[in-house]
This record gives sequence, C-alpha cells and structure tokens, in this order.
Amino acid sequence: MSSSGSGTDKTGSRNSNKKSGSKPRTKESTKRQAMLNTHRINPFKYDMNEVLAESSMDPSKASSFLATVIAKASRVSTKDAKEFVKTYLESGDLTKEEFDKINRLLDRYSKFR
Repeated sequence: MSSSGSGTDKTGSRNSNKKSGSKPRTKESTKRQAMLNTHRINPFKYDMNEVLAESSMDPSKASSFLATVIAKASRVSTKDAKEFVKTYLESGDLTKEEFDKINRLLDRYSKFR
C-alpha cells in the first residue's frame, strides 16, 4: 500500500509541514459596517425599481445605477452606496425626494457585518 497519491504522511495527518507548537492565528477585528442584507436583495431590487420607475432617469442608466448601488451596498458599505447616490443627486439625475427614498431603503435593508 503506497501513500504517495493520498496526500498524507506516515502519521496520517494531512498537514505534515505545519508546526505542532505554533500559536493559533488570531482574527484581526475590523469595525462592523452597515451593509446590504444579501438575503433580502430581491425585495430591495423591487422597491428600488419602483422608485426608479417614478423618477425621470433614463431606464438604461437606471439599470446600471441600481447594479452599482447593490454592489457597493453589499460589498463595501451602505455609507459608500449613499455617497454614490448623492453624486446622482448633485448631477440632477435624482430629486431630493427620490434621494431620501433610496437612503431609507438602504437603511431598511441593511445589517451590520
């Protein structure tokens, strides 16, 4: 019986190059941030599409806007997503009322992680 293809050494342990007396790696804590709850993306998309359908934004522009908001809110933070939405408010693509609705949706569908 040859153990050359199984990836184990004579003792049966898989990690033969790991030192037995090494300290366990501690997880470095990062500050928790509000991010989009990935389990609730579909309801968030539905509500966002309602807001964007009422807005004067071009539908093709609205689609990429929504995708970017979701990406930023779920991967970076809702704070970054809100700053991105603010750039659209400043450029005149969104009204103050639509901006406020989108911010409320981001707050409602976010959780700290």
